[in-house]
Amino acid sequence: MDEVGRGPLAGPVVAAALILNDARPIKGLADSKTLSARRREDLSVLIRERALCWALGRAEVEEIDRLNILQASLLAMQRAVMALSIQPELVLVDGNQAPRLVYPVTTIIRGDSTEPSISAASILAKVARDAEMCDLDRHYPGYGFSVHKGYPTRAHIDALQKLGVSSIHRRSFRPVQQVLAAEACTCNSM
Repeated sequence: MDEVGRGPLAGPVVAAALILNDARPIKGLADSKTLSARRREDLSVLIRERALCWALGRAEVEEIDRLNILQASLLAMQRAVMALSIQPELVLVDGNQAPRLVYPVTTIIRGDSTEPSISAASILAKVARDAEMCDLDRHYPGYGFSVHKGYPTRAHIDALQKLGVSSIHRRSFRPVQQVLAAEACTCNSM
């Protein structure tokens, strides 16, 4: 299991859980951050075809703001595992924090680079979240979500300052809070 989307200023955090099929290996699995978008998409198709089962879980912007990003990430991971059609014997989690599960869990720092199942989950989650951010770009034009996927790039910060905070921005994140505070100051001075 792995998640993506902890660092962005906008959009959900998405987790993927899966059980690979040893009889149908997938070559080229790696940490999703090290692969091109095209390679991730190609591998995502293979993973969904060859895995014994896979599922996605998510936590929405409102949950991120209410719980904090770590707890929302753990919630998304929990939801992904609970959505699997086959019960896992052991859950391998990338990082050093694990969600509460009824199954045994092992955390592995940099597991997305060393464990094929975590690499595959990383790829599924990244492809799903990136596709969603591209879709959200059409609903929230001008922010550039299809390019930066909600991460705090200079272009995203500039768009935030120019267009203001949208409904998919994480209000608990400092750059968004700063824009909200500036908007409040502008409103109060009128």
